[in-house]
Amino acid sequence: MRVCLLASGSRGNSTLVEVDNTRLLIDAGLSGKETQRRLAHLGLCCDDLDAILVTHEHHDHVGGIGPLARRHQLPVYVDSKTCSAMSQLGTIPQCCEFDAGDSFELRNLLISSFSTTHDAINPVGFTIDSREGKIGYATDLGIATRLIADRLRQCRVLVLEANHDEQMLIDGVYPWTLKQRIRSRHGHLSNEQACLLLEDIGWPGLEALFLAHLSEDNNCSNLVSSLFAQFVRDNVYQTQVIVGCQSRISACFNDTGATVAVP
Repeated sequence: MRVCLLASGSRGNSTLVEVDNTRLLIDAGLSGKETQRRLAHLGLCCDDLDAILVTHEHHDHVGGIGPLARRHQLPVYVDSKTCSAMSQLGTIPQCCEFDAGDSFELRNLLISSFSTTHDAINPVGFTIDSREGKIGYATDLGIATRLIADRLRQCRVLVLEANHDEQMLIDGVYPWTLKQRIRSRHGHLSNEQACLLLEDIGWPGLEALFLAHLSEDNNCSNLVSSLFAQFVRDNVYQTQVIVGCQSRISACFNDTGATVAVP
């Protein structure tokens, strides 16, 4: 098992999941060229990928999907309503549609989707089950619903949004309408909300926690690292906390449990 955030933030999101000899991207918000460059840091190229999973249609999550899917003949798994909202991306040769809440098999993996709350057509998160354990993915959440909490239990690796610090957002320069959107049920999950969710679903088997989609204006990686490291200490977990960023790939979680620093 290997998990790495290729990019995470408001200008492009993409996550590599490699498990049971299958390599997936969850979202592809980077250009094809930049995706290729960042994969190269991991010893991979786009031709090594098996598929792309899509959470929702916002440009920072799907901007690179068209060229990647066409050039590398990659199947794209996407909710049917979201697929209809992605016409601006051009033809996707292998568009594999599902309905939010569906589960489906991809090679030797069981992928389950679940509905999330965000200002998109029909956004979803994912869990990926394999012989190596369970991976959970949930970003761009307005709120952490009971459904989301239930789906994310018993994960070995979890990618979770920690978008903003409440006070930094309130005191920041964003117009009030944008602040309201971010804080709404269809906006983004704050550090504090993410912590509350983890208090509910955290367990000793959680080996790695990736914190994703940090706001560059309303959050701080040091603040996030300290907050969630304290959560791990308070619960006497052995969880590794890995914070994603926009400008470079994150450290990796490997099935040995090690994290590897990257450029």
